[in-house]
Amino acid sequence: MASGIVQLSATELAQWLAKPSNEAPVLLDVREPWEFEHARIEGSLHLPMAQVPSCIEQLPTHRAVVCICHHGVRSQQVALFLRSKGFEELYNLRGGIDAWSRDVDPACPLY
Repeated sequence: MASGIVQLSATELAQWLAKPSNEAPVLLDVREPWEFEHARIEGSLHLPMAQVPSCIEQLPTHRAVVCICHHGVRSQQVALFLRSKGFEELYNLRGGIDAWSRDVDPACPLY
């Protein structure tokens, strides 16, 4: 855990999403629109990092939120911001969409 944010590997996230008994987390993709168009995890909510503060009310506070970016740096910053705004169950996808493409879904393009 870095700064109180749980760091999930791509494999751990895939296992979580594969369990039907678990409530699916909100997959919050904070990358730029061109990045999201190029590669994404199915079912992700796209909200670019710069828009998170003004759109925070769109995020459910009663569900786990997994923050996603390209390599895990921007998403960590967003997770810390959300923590400061009272969100409790926050995760960061360690290695970002790049790790997802390499370790879980080779059909998801690298960039």
